Amino acid sequence: MYFLPNLKTARIEREMTQKQVCEILNMKQSQYSRYESGEDEMKVGTLIEICKALKTSSDYILGLSETPYTTYKVKNIENSFNNNKKTKIIIKD
Repeated sequence: MYFLPNLKTARIEREMTQKQVCEILNMKQSQYSRYESGEDEMKVGTLIEICKALKTSSDYILGLSETPYTTYKVKNIENSFNNNKKTKIIIKD
């Protein structure tokens, strides 16, 4: 059994049904249900796509964080390697 403690919680917090998530992911509902119940192991790529669909972090889904959403700061800096064009740098809090 592969337990993802917050997979169902994240979906419910987003007020989404399994069917809605599956439509975004182009996945059968029966497969998604097996992920939520822990019957099937998912590939890392699938976890990433689910996190994007639920707009949550993988750390939250995996139970490594109590915070469902990761915040980022975006800063513009001068990039000397790119003809001094502005470049966005994302810094995780």
